[in-house]
Parts: sequence; structure tokens; C-alpha cells
Amino acid sequence: MSDEEPVAGWELSRDGRHEHYRKRLANGVTVHARWDGAAGSVEARVEPTGIGRTLTSSRTEFRDKEAFFTAARLVVDMAANLPSFHMGAETHAEHALGGEVAGNVDAMPGSGGVPEAELTFTLTDGRSVTLILTEEQADDLTSKIYSLGKHVWSEQREHEERVREEVREIAELRESVEVPDVSQVDAGPDTGHELMTVLERRFGVPQDFLLAHVDWSAVVVVGEPAVSTLLDRADELAEAIAPRWFPGAVERPGEVWVVLHRAFPG
Repeated sequence: MSDEEPVAGWELSRDGRHEHYRKRLANGVTVHARWDGAAGSVEARVEPTGIGRTLTSSRTEFRDKEAFFTAARLVVDMAANLPSFHMGAETHAEHALGGEVAGNVDAMPGSGGVPEAELTFTLTDGRSVTLILTEEQADDLTSKIYSLGKHVWSEQREHEERVREEVREIAELRESVEVPDVSQVDAGPDTGHELMTVLERRFGVPQDFLLAHVDWSAVVVVGEPAVSTLLDRADELAEAIAPRWFPGAVERPGEVWVVLHRAFPG
């Protein structure tokens, strides 16, 4: 008999054309499955060596290996729900493995030659967990995740849609504002850094209250008393930063932002 090797959660050993599968369960039950290419058998026994009391067994003829593995999985599902058969004092089962998943979930076809899915999760504590699901279990998981997407995560999607709508409104507001004729006035700040200098020196708003877009298309003022100061001096602010910049106000949940948009040539 050849050495044992892991296959789809089973311990496999071969003897000629015979394949012997073994799966040891936490409650002291061991499931043995034997396949010879045309027929097979599945048994759940109390002892891992195969000589203990038989708890259940399957038929011995299957139309193909897929039907054989289906019967084996059914026996495992049944045996896993039995009480512990360990001798001596009973002990509490270990806590279920849990943790936050890091990165993506790897999904691969089952390695046992049957319609199974192997899902591998890498946890943030460094552990790796592989779950082997039957076709029916995978379909059930997909359905339940879809249900989560419809209900649990719908509020998050609604929030994202509101944010996108606010961005569109800001863009429309910028397009509708007419840039005043500044040919007869002194030039205001040009670059974003010059604008930040004007805000600090003239209005007392330091950089701690400022957020700038990566492309410097806008500078956002967040927090008090900076926002109230600029709103109270809105006319003075507009004059100080023209013609390259123009101000606007955006209402956020529980607060107001002052957004200084850069005026690009039409």
C-alpha cells in the first residue's frame, strides 16, 4: 500500500487499483471510503483503524466516482453531527476558527475529481483556512452573499450614490458660475500654494484646516472656526482669491465645507 496523501480533505492511500480514503472527525468518528474503479463502500467507525464499531455504511455499487464521493460526503455530514465518542471525561469543543480575512479569497476547483469548490481564506493573524464545499453548498453560499448585497450593504451603496450626486452638483455649480471681468483689478493668487498663503495671512486659516485635490482643482476648508470665518467674510474672500479661484459652500452631514474651486480657461 502506498503512502498516504491528502486529497480534498481526505487521507488517501492506494493499493493497486484500490483507493482507500479516510477522514477523521473531531468527535472520534472516522469515515472510511473504498473505491476500486467500479464499486465502492463507505463506512463510519468509532476507531480510526477501521476495527471499531460500525455506525453507518453505504451501498457498494455506484454509477461513477462522482456518485461514490456524493455518498461519502453524506456519511461525513451525518457522522459529524453525532455526539463525541472519545473515551473518558468529555471536554468542550474548541472555539470555531475565526478572524478577519486579508486580501482576496482564492477559489479553486476541488482536487477530489468531483464537483467541489475549495475556498482558501488568509487571515490577518497569518493563518490560512481552506473550506471544501459541495456544489449545493457553494450555490447556497452564493445565494446568501447575494442576499447580503441586497439588504445589509444596500445602505452603504445608497450613501455612495448620495456622495456621487453631491459631486455632480458641485460640478454643475462650477460650470454655472460666471468668471468676472478682472482686467481692471489686481491679480489674485495663482497656484494652490499661493492660495493657502492668502488664506493664512489674510483670514487666519492655517493649513491644518485645508484639504487639496491631487490636481489642485479645488481646495476644501473643513472645521471650525475656519469655515465660519470664511462664510462671514464671503464677499471679501471672493475678491481676495479672484480671478483664479472662486468659493462655494457644500453641506455635509452635520457640517459645512467651504470649497475653493480653480477657474480654468474656457
